[in-house]
Order: sequence, then structure tokens, then C-alpha cells
Amino acid sequence: MRIGIDLGGTKTELIALDESGKTQLRLRKPTPAGSYTETIALIRMMVLQAESELQCTASVGIGTPGAASTRTGLMKNCNSTCLNGRPLQQDLEQALGREVRISNDANCFALSEAVDGAARDANVVFGVILGTGVGGSIIAHRQVLEGINRIGGEWGHNPLPTPAADEQPGPACYCGRYGCIETWLSGPGMSRDHDRITGNHLTAERIAQLAGEGDAACAQTMAHYLDRLARALAGVINILDPDVIVLGGGLSNINMLYEQLPLRWGPYIFSDSVSTRLLPPMHGDSSGVRGAAWLWGQ
Repeated sequence: MRIGIDLGGTKTELIALDESGKTQLRLRKPTPAGSYTETIALIRMMVLQAESELQCTASVGIGTPGAASTRTGLMKNCNSTCLNGRPLQQDLEQALGREVRISNDANCFALSEAVDGAARDANVVFGVILGTGVGGSIIAHRQVLEGINRIGGEWGHNPLPTPAADEQPGPACYCGRYGCIETWLSGPGMSRDHDRITGNHLTAERIAQLAGEGDAACAQTMAHYLDRLARALAGVINILDPDVIVLGGGLSNINMLYEQLPLRWGPYIFSDSVSTRLLPPMHGDSSGVRGAAWLWGQ
């Protein structure tokens, strides 16, 4: 039995998968606000409750909102700030009395879709998170490629490729740079771009909806967004040449992305044909917690 845990800022979700990947149990609890010790205690309680109900001992994988530093082993870049600077893996292993595997939420999302989701027949998968931020993950032969610095797939803080004159230097990013892919392709990035041009603030989801209904201004914003996303994904394809790109996050629900992007990325890709498939996630919001369980292999 494999247990996966998605440690979120507001909720913590647990799933138990059997050897075939079938769900045997789900639990969901509020994440303790701002308390590291209570978070450790909650995870321990949820694992023990699941094992008691299933009458077994399971492997445990954790999907986190950040990553462990290769230099210190301490957590970094977590939006659940109580985790930052803490030895999360070591403390969980001590609390549970066993080895625990940890990876960031983008890796868990992509792994889930590569193992038994939309990209289950692919050798190389690039998983994309398009939401409040922009993340990514590389899966090769059902294994996460974290890289020596544990930043494998983190395309969101590369500059937007081939920027036009009005895209330079680009919006300021929290990382300290300007014009990062994330500043253009996140949901807030799309909203900010629409506001900049029209003076009308709308969410990305609303912009996409109105564009589909024929609103000219929203259609123009979506056209700009699609071209930027096509350029950014073309850069990934030129380097990684994945079989499949799977989109996740809130913006992955915009249907026109799957129709339009394969029609737009060709001119930016160094090939006379492009066979890479662009797919929505099969497991949706459950991909992260399922991927955490699959950190223990297939």
C-alpha cells in the first residue's frame, strides 16, 4: 500500500493506493495555520489513522509547496512559510519511524499523470502548472528528474523567449528579475496584462470565458497569451523534446489552449514537424496527492 499526502496551505489531503493504483482511502483535514509542530503532528495522525483503517503499514510520500535545499537539507520557497528553514523530511521520518519521500507539488502532479494518467504511455513528460504561479516538472520513464540543484523543470523563472519591443523588460518578478515566464503566463499575469491594455481588471478565467463569447478585448488578451505560451513551450520542446506536455493548475481548464497552442508553436520549434501532444490532466485536482504516493515507484 502507498500513502500520498498533499501538504497544502489550507488543507492536507491523504490518499492510499493499492498496487494497481486503485484508491482505497481518502482523508482531508485543515492544515494548521502557521504552526510547524502542529503540521508534523497532523501528518502523523493522518498516516496512523489511514493505516489503522486499512490494517496495514504503507510507504509514505509527501508533496510539498517548496523544496529542500541541497546545501542545508532545510525547506525553502514554501508559500506555507512555517515550513521554510525546517528539516521537514527528517522530522517526519522521526515522527513516523520510517523513511519518507518528499517532492514538490509540480513533480507530484507530473508523476501522477505520467504513471497512470493522461501521459501514461509516454517516455518523456513535461508537466506544467499554470495557476497563481508557473511551475514545471520533467518525468523520464516514470521517474522525476529533479536535477543536481533540485530545480529540474522550473521553466517559470526563465525569461520569456523572443520578447517583442513592448514586452521588454517585462513585469517585475518576486525573484528579483524582470520578464520571467511566470509574470506573463500565470493567472495574475494574464489579468495584469489585460488591465494594462484595457484598464479593466478581470480574472484569467473570466477573460477566457468572455473571449469565447466574442468579447474583442478579451479575445486580444487571449491571443497575446497564447502566443507567449506557444513561445515558452516551444523553448521546452527544443531542449527536452517530450512525448507529452500535460497542463495543470487553474488555467488548464481553458479549452482553447489545447486547440490553439499546437497550431501556434510550430514556427518557434526547430523541426519540420512536431509530434509532441498537449493534454489536459486525467486526474485533475487529485494528481498532486496521487503523485506523492507514486514517489515510491511503480
